[in-house]
Amino acid sequence: MKKLLIVLAFAGVSVASFAQESKHSVATNSFFSNWFVQAGFDWNAWYAATEHGAGLPRSPFKKFRSSPGAAIAIGKWFAPEVGVRLKAQGIWGKSVYPGVDKIGGNFNKYWVLNGQIMLNASNIICGYNENRFLNIVPFFGAGLGRTMTHDLYAMDLSLGVQAQFRITKKVGAFLEVGWNRFEGDIDGPEYGGGRRGWDSHDNNMYAEVGLTYNIGRTGWNKVPDVDAINAAHQAAIDALNAKLRDAEAENARLRKLLDQPKVVEKVSESVKEFITTPVSVFFNLAKVDVANPKDLVNVRALAKYAKDNDASVLVTGYADSSTGSPATNEKLSQKRAETVKNELIGMGVSASKISTAAKGGVNILGVDLPKDFDRRATVQITEVPEHK
Repeated sequence: MKKLLIVLAFAGVSVASFAQESKHSVATNSFFSNWFVQAGFDWNAWYAATEHGAGLPRSPFKKFRSSPGAAIAIGKWFAPEVGVRLKAQGIWGKSVYPGVDKIGGNFNKYWVLNGQIMLNASNIICGYNENRFLNIVPFFGAGLGRTMTHDLYAMDLSLGVQAQFRITKKVGAFLEVGWNRFEGDIDGPEYGGGRRGWDSHDNNMYAEVGLTYNIGRTGWNKVPDVDAINAAHQAAIDALNAKLRDAEAENARLRKLLDQPKVVEKVSESVKEFITTPVSVFFNLAKVDVANPKDLVNVRALAKYAKDNDASVLVTGYADSSTGSPATNEKLSQKRAETVKNELIGMGVSASKISTAAKGGVNILGVDLPKDFDRRATVQITEVPEHK
């Protein structure tokens, strides 16, 4: 027990040492991402309920209570911080009770199957880091055990901590210490019911070393920094706002002239050039909600112009071609166009004046800018009726 506490203390110190690492948000991946399998060898120490009052040595290294074992597990990380696994362990154990071969124990073949929740403490405290060498992962769960030697079953609770070491993106090693506490008899002798504390149940302490193999796609995508994207475009946005103000002033002048009898005047070429310049609205990876409400400021200005002039508007959706299948990107770009169309309708533009187009996955802006820029929809005035 002391050795387990020492390992847990070491794990806490190790996690604290990561505190200087920077954090960043990640996007949720598909269900088929971040699966893993584990295989390991362990050393078991058995403490039976029937030992109570027998005075047997408590050391986990005594021959009558310790034995080798093996374990396999399959699991999945649903987020960088939280995962689950199904673990089977066993093969060889010990029945420990007084008077057997005068040493207090004999062989006992068994298996235990546990479902466990895993918490990556390193990612919880320090944030996700794909290249971190060491991650500390506490776990807990419950399951079922069976002794094949005595044909008995028992429910159990499990608890432990695992230290995971990164070797490559696909392969890692781990050290694990754990505790299985059985709610019934699993070692053959009569269950020691009625007692309290440690001696009221059969207990299995183990230390395990093994390998982890990550199946399929692993890791987590970083959420695009929308503020950084907007900052990169700030100069262009400022210039566009200035053009909007000039266009509004020109539009007011034209409306005044149109109100005068027998005055016919077309919208100036400079204004046409401005209002037909696409305005971009950006989205996060695999999302159809507008990433930043600031992007809608310029859309609102174009919506006002469209309402005042009975103009037609085209909304075009895009996705970046570096992620997702063509079919997925086609649907994603259409949904992004529909999102912005609904925003325009909410701003007062008639739905009959709005048309949409979906371009699917592209690499247009990503040639000179990050691929995140292609995750967008554009809004553009396409037709302005001539006043008579």
